[in-house]
Amino acid sequence: MSRLFEGIIEAFRLIIAFDPELLQIVLLSLRVSGTAIIISSLISIPLGAILGLKPEKKTRLLNKVIFTFMGMPPVVAGLIIYLILSRQGPLGVLGILYTPAAMIIAQVFLSSPIITGLTMVGIRAKGSEIEEVARSLGASSSMAIRTVIKESRYALLGAIITGFGRIVAEVGAVMIVGGNIAGHTRVMTTAITLETRKGNFELAIGLGIILLLLSFIVNSLLYTIQKGGKNN
Repeated sequence: MSRLFEGIIEAFRLIIAFDPELLQIVLLSLRVSGTAIIISSLISIPLGAILGLKPEKKTRLLNKVIFTFMGMPPVVAGLIIYLILSRQGPLGVLGILYTPAAMIIAQVFLSSPIITGLTMVGIRAKGSEIEEVARSLGASSSMAIRTVIKESRYALLGAIITGFGRIVAEVGAVMIVGGNIAGHTRVMTTAITLETRKGNFELAIGLGIILLLLSFIVNSLLYTIQKGGKNN
């Protein structure tokens, strides 16, 4: 236990001192996961809204596929992206394997089904009623969809935050396509794994504390958003 407490004390010292290595890893993690969640949201929210407005019997098979991919193991996602981006893969000519771009692609692949599925469920709950009201007031198809998305914003924000929480704590996929290269592709989760194996528990605990704080912030935001939705 003394080793754990010593590690926690040293971890707080590193955090308070803005340790350069710690700061670099945290900023790269936020850049990769932040970019991935923006791209994923731009793709998944319109797709989820369109699927949510269609009758369930017409999208049943697609629903099952999306729900299956929502629980896809990160190592499987990493393997698929690795094979696509490897030298022999269809996108190997891009030469982006073991770069932050490859990590972003892997995280988009993981978070998109989650955001699409949760958006579809949220829209299906009351989207048809909102669409009918919008159309009765003369809205076009695109305007009606935008109205549905706007009125379902609390559910959609919850979907985005859930997707972000999944990818920021993910280690398997980014390890496979990023390679955990110091100063280039090393993020919080892969650094924790490496530093633990090396016995450097101070940095590993420091990164773990920051990751927990991020998780707390994300979940607190989700709670606030859901509460705001109920109040409205």
